[in-house]
Amino acid sequence: MSEPLLRVEGLTKHFSTKKGLLHAVDNVSFTIDKGRTLGMVGESGCGKSTTGRAILRLIEPTAGNVLFDNIDVRSLDAAKLRRMRTRMQIVFQDPFSSLNPRMTVSQAIEEPIKLHGIITDPQEREERVLELMETVGLAPRLFNTYPHELDGGRRQRIGIARALAVNPDFVVCDEPVSALDVSIQAQILNLMEDLQDELGLTYLFITHDLSVVHHFSDDIAVMYLGKLFEKAPSDELFDHPMHPYTQALLSAIPVPSLHNRKKRIIMKGEITSPINPPKACRFAQRCPYATERCTCEEPELRDYGNGHSVACFLCEK
Repeated sequence: MSEPLLRVEGLTKHFSTKKGLLHAVDNVSFTIDKGRTLGMVGESGCGKSTTGRAILRLIEPTAGNVLFDNIDVRSLDAAKLRRMRTRMQIVFQDPFSSLNPRMTVSQAIEEPIKLHGIITDPQEREERVLELMETVGLAPRLFNTYPHELDGGRRQRIGIARALAVNPDFVVCDEPVSALDVSIQAQILNLMEDLQDELGLTYLFITHDLSVVHHFSDDIAVMYLGKLFEKAPSDELFDHPMHPYTQALLSAIPVPSLHNRKKRIIMKGEITSPINPPKACRFAQRCPYATERCTCEEPELRDYGNGHSVACFLCEK
């Protein structure tokens, strides 16, 4: 059994607003083993992207611990954090806005190599850039082109090449295919899987597309309003969803069949405000099975076997 490369313990991120404290991420804990992929799913605004960025300290966490290869990321000073960036990278959701429009393809890929002093010789850097372009499926003729001259798939390949340029061990994939056409999505996902096999990469794969996450991830974590509600191996979660919110999410997956269609679970009720939320289950107002206990007590994430953890009082029965 492989060791966890990343261990997140009680990760919390709050933002101050005029109306109070917005609980974007609240006491989230999980591990990712080396060479594996954890898919993180949930509605827009549930805290998925904030979790990924807080792990990398692109935004500073309010509380909690992030241990990467047994190194406390939160304790690193600016110089050490800069060095750690070569081991922890991110691929952003929008490939166009994440690229400098004034930089050519080669300059964008070369920039992190220069910044971190990985290769100092210009000729060797150019060879490395061409090698990375070939790795991610970018033709050499695109060497001096600009992002606005390319389609979304090629732009995202630049983003992946740029992340790989510093030889990372861990990559946060923040909805890397949601802005792409379906046919291009499959190409990018297959590329990322191949790179994981070749380079031994570890992924945190953030998405709202449940069909994609099932195909791509070894384990899946379900978030709702800043809390981790359920975590399990991919097949286990899809075969035996335990939390009512997870069940509702899975029922919404389109099935291309007239005979095997699932009954859609419609969620009703008001969404709990993430600003100064009450000490209760945050799904209680929308849950058809909620009891009085759910409205006055917050469930903890508990292990129910087969690597399946759920934060729900119903599962205790």
